[in-house]
Amino acid sequence: MSLKLFRATGFRCLADTEIVPDPHLNIITGPNASGKSSLLEGLFYLGRGRSFRGSGNRELIQAGSPRFTLFGETTPLDKQLTDKLGVEIAVGERRVRINNTNGTGADLAQLLPVQAIDPEIHELVHGGPEFRRRFLDWGVFHVKHQFLETWRSYQKALKQRNAALRQGEAEVAVRAWDIELVHHGERVDQLRASFLDDYLPLFSSIVSKNLPFESICSYKRGWSSNSGLEQALLDSWSRDRIYGSTQVGPHRADLNLQVHDRRARHRVSRGQQKMLGAALVIAQTRFVAEHLENPLVLLVDDPAAELDRDNRTRLFEMLQDMPAQMFVTALEPGDLPEDLAWEHGEMFRVEHGKVSALV
Repeated sequence: MSLKLFRATGFRCLADTEIVPDPHLNIITGPNASGKSSLLEGLFYLGRGRSFRGSGNRELIQAGSPRFTLFGETTPLDKQLTDKLGVEIAVGERRVRINNTNGTGADLAQLLPVQAIDPEIHELVHGGPEFRRRFLDWGVFHVKHQFLETWRSYQKALKQRNAALRQGEAEVAVRAWDIELVHHGERVDQLRASFLDDYLPLFSSIVSKNLPFESICSYKRGWSSNSGLEQALLDSWSRDRIYGSTQVGPHRADLNLQVHDRRARHRVSRGQQKMLGAALVIAQTRFVAEHLENPLVLLVDDPAAELDRDNRTRLFEMLQDMPAQMFVTALEPGDLPEDLAWEHGEMFRVEHGKVSALV
């Protein structure tokens, strides 16, 4: 998808902003704390309905403003029609609009598939399972179209079962939700596993070609591989009762990243964790773009942060020829390598929250 127009009002430190991006490459420069990351954060929010910094909506509303609004126009490469999408957030209020009708966060994700490589990308390796599940499910959502409805049905049954556990209801009342939980949970697992069967070879190829170490990624589905979910729920009953929540199921899934037969988080440096996290995102961006037969939007925030010269070169090499409309931040254009193809595209300068296009 190509983002043709982006506007932001009342968002973070940004002044009222309107940009017309290049469909391929956009370089955004400016001093530290000028608003470069906030611009990328607004773009990400428009496609995901949340911040990549983990900030709550209240923190995103500009001081002195009652709300923020984000608006964009997108056009798939194979279509002439333009889709209009917008988000308006006030304290305790949220409104999504798609082509002048009410929409959902899933609608935003469908129309503006956006990925980010930000300074916290190492959390995909070092952080908890929730980071990797969210990463995995974004890809499954775009490739397996039945995933969203199945996941929502699973979450609904899980919520009811956990509520019954917390309230100390009888076993028969709690387990009344198991049929739905098993039906939808095993389907979620199948869709994830099918996605990974196709995605992981590409990830392994990118790591092997670009990183100075090998990494193996495997899928942990959230319960024992030796049983179905129904039996796993039976075996976990005593733990469920103690903790007041369901301890097995796809909501406990994870991706296991290993380097030299050990968890990657214990084997490689923070800089290498960033490179491995970036490789996960780059591989997924390429994979999903090929499936959708359209480029995605890829945000690259401060790519030089905490990376030595060799790793910066490797990262920029991985970013070459991406099937994506890219937005890349840097302090100055000279911070990007001259020997790589950054010369085409649009350049923007951000100072004191004001974004201007450079001629």
